[in-house]
Amino acid sequence: MKLYNYFRSSASFRVRIALELKGLSYEYLPVHLVKGEQKQEAYSAVSASQLVPTLQTDEGELLGQSMAIVEYLDETHPEPPLLPRDALGRARVRALAQLVACEIHPHNNLRVLKYLVRELKVDEAAKNAWYRHWVRDGLEKFEQELARLPAGTYCYGDTPTLADCCLVPQIFNGKRFGVDFTGLTRTMAAFEACMRHPAFQKAQPSSCPDNEA
Repeated sequence: MKLYNYFRSSASFRVRIALELKGLSYEYLPVHLVKGEQKQEAYSAVSASQLVPTLQTDEGELLGQSMAIVEYLDETHPEPPLLPRDALGRARVRALAQLVACEIHPHNNLRVLKYLVRELKVDEAAKNAWYRHWVRDGLEKFEQELARLPAGTYCYGDTPTLADCCLVPQIFNGKRFGVDFTGLTRTMAAFEACMRHPAFQKAQPSSCPDNEA
């Protein structure tokens, strides 16, 4: 398999975690978003949406969108599972994952932040305030959802799931922008548990070949 991704991309990070959790080898193909490589003809031929990540399967098929890719990996390589066996459990994990991927992340991805600065002429302080507000707001809701669930080592139970694949990259990027994580007890406990797991360590940005200082 080949993974077109960017080391700081939250969506790419999710897929790298899933690949590491499942012990799957892949070729790492960097696409530098800040330099605009995703818009160049070479990558446009890979991804019509010009987004990362893109996974090229062993059969040569191209798959986009991190959530779809992770579920594809879970279906084609079912051990260890990233979704619970029962329908209710799967729904709960998907809901947690989507709270990050669909509610928090769209407010603070690179395209949005660039638009705020370049088109709306927002200054750096205001841009960062925007970021911190929406991430903190979303994580407070995430914490409230976790509080409704039985306590576990990770977001849902005692093994990593799709929810953890989504949470960890969001926390990583939130730290870069100085988001306040105080009071997010269950959320941060899950994050810390993940970061003690070798798969999450191997997938993190500092372990990527295109990592920049």
